[in-house]
Amino acid sequence: MSHPCIRIFRRRAFLALACGLSLAVIGCSKSSDEPTAEIAVPAEATASTSPPAPIPAPPQLKVRSFIVLDHDSARVLAAMDPDSRQEPASLTKLMTAYVVFHALKEGRIKLEDMVTISENAWRQASPKLGGSAMYIEVGKQVSVENLCQGMIVQSGNDATVALAEHVGGTEAAFTDMMNSYAKRLGLSGSHFTDAAGMPNAEQYITARDAAVLASALIREYPEYYRWYSQKEFTWNGITQQNRNRLLWKDPSVDGVKTGHTVSAGYNLITSAHRGDMRLVSVVLGADSMNAREDASAALLNYGFNFFETRRVYAAGQPLATVHVWKGAEPEVGLTLQRDLYVTGQRGHMGSVKAELDIPDPVLAPLTRAQATGKARIVVAGATIASHDLYPVKDVAEGGIFRRAIDSVKLWFH
Repeated sequence: MSHPCIRIFRRRAFLALACGLSLAVIGCSKSSDEPTAEIAVPAEATASTSPPAPIPAPPQLKVRSFIVLDHDSARVLAAMDPDSRQEPASLTKLMTAYVVFHALKEGRIKLEDMVTISENAWRQASPKLGGSAMYIEVGKQVSVENLCQGMIVQSGNDATVALAEHVGGTEAAFTDMMNSYAKRLGLSGSHFTDAAGMPNAEQYITARDAAVLASALIREYPEYYRWYSQKEFTWNGITQQNRNRLLWKDPSVDGVKTGHTVSAGYNLITSAHRGDMRLVSVVLGADSMNAREDASAALLNYGFNFFETRRVYAAGQPLATVHVWKGAEPEVGLTLQRDLYVTGQRGHMGSVKAELDIPDPVLAPLTRAQATGKARIVVAGATIASHDLYPVKDVAEGGIFRRAIDSVKLWFH
């Protein structure tokens, strides 16, 4: 994708971006109010001028709640009561895994660490408690890697609690960590009371939060996400299959997690990757295993059939150049910290407009970690996303002479 040089005169600049296609600069124009910089979209880059056929309504599903979103753009493609609080059951283990993976990434634990199984963890396999088990034995030592597979593939409550105790010291302390990480991820409709997902009125999740959590896990921990496509795992002579049967039915599915209790119904978070597009779907409160799989498949097919996703801008490349007042350098580029993706109707992804809202004036000092303005993504006249812009480099304050000159200039700005 060619890189246009854009100059910001005052507060805003408008960019016409063709998704994944080259752009040509046709110039800048000044107006009395908001000067703009425009970039032409080549004729061959635009979508058909004929109006697109309307996208069909999402599938009608007999579940309590559902959502399907694009992993890269985070656009919601279909949903029903996505913010209603539901019992997560074993979907809770996805939050547990997120905390464990974070501990692995930070080096606080290692895959080869040996964990001594407590009586509390061992008792989670009791038939009285119900649920799934890895069938680990009290007092024995099991590696973190094997416990992770027991939690993910076999959905073992015993393995899950053993990991929680290893990372948090106690399951209660680990649960506090789960809720802390959930808050960081913005999971405002979720709360956890244990690591495995036992029924509790104070333990709940929303379909939207579950999708955001799954997407974060896929994005941040790809080296561990591979376990979610593992079809079976053997421990202590017992081979158990992954309960996500879509792994056998749809080759594009590579995760994520099932959950079930009598009160929760049948839950399923699914992720599938087809071509350059990854979708995440969540189904909560289905009537049976078949129903949750059929509902998930219907949502994925709906998303892939009627939508497409393209990268329109790469992270790190300057999207705009702004003047820096009182700075050691006169200007700096602004960029996105992550690649920018846009999802739209398949076959009708024409030009996309990014509207830049940049403060005026921009004053030094600036750091690469300091958000300086926003890029609002507009498709068909509607804002579908907003992303912070960041300086491509730090800009220190200028010397006393530069600051004094710019202070005078700002009186007339």
